[in-house]
Formats: sequence, C-alpha cells, structure tokens
Amino acid sequence: MPEIAKFVNSAAANVTPTIAEKVLRQLPQWKLEFTQINAPKFPHLVDQLEFLADAVEDTIEGVYKDLPYGTIAQAVFALLYAHKKKGIIPDSILELGRADDSSLVRAVLIQNEKAFSAYATTQGVNWQKITSQP
Repeated sequence: MPEIAKFVNSAAANVTPTIAEKVLRQLPQWKLEFTQINAPKFPHLVDQLEFLADAVEDTIEGVYKDLPYGTIAQAVFALLYAHKKKGIIPDSILELGRADDSSLVRAVLIQNEKAFSAYATTQGVNWQKITSQP
C-alpha cells in the first residue's frame, strides 16, 4: 500500500481548487455512473466512491468546512481516477478492472481516516459501512 499512497499523494498535489470545482460540476453524473459499477470482488467500492463524492461536494459548496484541502485533493484525484475507463488496470478487464480504483480509494480513506470519520459522524453516515476495513 505504501506505493499506492505515494501515487495518490503525488497526484493529489496537482489538484488545484479550479480542478476541484470542475469535478464538483461533474459529480451528479459521476454519482449515477458509480452506482452502475459491477465489481463483486470490491463490494465496498460503490459506497466508498459515493462517500468521497459527497464529502467533496459538501466541502467545496461550503456545507462542511472541517476537511483539510489535502484530504479533498486526494478525494478529487480518486474520483477522477475511478471515472476514467483506462487506469493502471483497464476497467474492461473482468474481475480485476476495478482493483486499481479500489486500491486508490482505500489509500485515500486510510490516510484520512480521522477526518473522514468525523465527516461521516456529522452526516449521519455509518463509517463502518464506508471504512476501508472490509
């Protein structure tokens, strides 16, 4: 996981507020797209992506103000990555196509567990359902 975390951190460092705002405008469509993910080997992925999308949306719109920008930048990167069809492992590869997406999302959740746990509590979301720990 350390290599994945380094990859996430490096990519998130390039996420500017302008990029985050562009992603915000795409989130309604992406949320619908994420609900269509069929990844039985990664049963938490859809809930985790929806959680990250909600956190990004609430933070950028000013509804929730306690997530650090670095946390939001990582979440934005994970959402961008999951939205792309071509990643380290193309989504079209049966059974493994979402392994990279799941790993990136888990790395974001693990690195920011305290901040996301607090966000989940304020939003009435069961953190145990979202957590990276299956």
